[in-house]
Amino acid sequence: MSKYLGIDTSNYTTSVCIYDDETDVVVQKRKLLPVSKGELGLRQSDAVFHHTQQLPALIEELFFECKCDVSQIKAIGASFTPRKMQGSYMPCFTVGSGVARILSATLNIPLYELSHQQGHIAAALYSTKQLHLLDKRFLAFHVSGGTTDALLVNDEISEDILPLKLVGKTLDLNAGQLVDRVGLTLSCQFPCGKELEKLALQYLGNIKVKPTVKGSYCCLSGVENKCSKALSDTNDKSYVAALCLKYIEESLFIMTENILETYGDIPVVFAGGVMSNSIIRESLTKRLPCTFCESVYSTDNACGIAVLTSVLNSKKETL
Repeated sequence: MSKYLGIDTSNYTTSVCIYDDETDVVVQKRKLLPVSKGELGLRQSDAVFHHTQQLPALIEELFFECKCDVSQIKAIGASFTPRKMQGSYMPCFTVGSGVARILSATLNIPLYELSHQQGHIAAALYSTKQLHLLDKRFLAFHVSGGTTDALLVNDEISEDILPLKLVGKTLDLNAGQLVDRVGLTLSCQFPCGKELEKLALQYLGNIKVKPTVKGSYCCLSGVENKCSKALSDTNDKSYVAALCLKYIEESLFIMTENILETYGDIPVVFAGGVMSNSIIRESLTKRLPCTFCESVYSTDNACGIAVLTSVLNSKKETL
């Protein structure tokens, strides 16, 4: 029985996962980093401190639940960087990558260096039973607090797994940042996604918006001002929450249509924390030929890292 350990220490979540490639089952443990009420995020120094505290306990819990012997772990993978590109770096990822290096050296098993973004996309493919796309050309959106990226996957032959080509993005504010900023004005607790969604579900009216989209690039910073004005004019928190999400939805819709017009009829997959929103998911699924990562795998997690570790190790053994 072969099992693979994935570790991801992102900006707001400590995550560990074991993937069994024979049963195709994952077991994962994750824990949000504590953010003080009213604060809009964490300093990287605080994120590193909290990951250092949380990661050992989560690994202990994971191995206890799996009843896993370390001899069954064939390889380890970790998020070393936010993206697989030159200069992509955040200190919080050094915690997970450092622990992975120690375990790899101690257990004398392979270590695979991956990016947080690759993990998100792989988690989406795993959750939607589309792992066959790992070596196919498709369009992936990674929409979170740190990214609002449209990525053409496997567009070119590469030795790297899930090579990503950026074909669209936000030119200013990320969708997750917008959700959190608007959420805080509505007295939601950071991270604000779930509470903002609950508020938006209470609004039953129709909303029409005109997002700022140029080809495959969008601008979201102006939406924050529109939402602030709407709150001042109406004092209707549910309407403001719904307005914020509608702008994100419509921006993604237009970007997707424009990209498909350029690159043809290819599969479209949405991943990332913002894409766990049921309102956006339901609407875009009706309007586009696309699939969404399951909610449990949309937010930051180590599932995709563990799955990619299994695939990379299998390829290495066949060489």
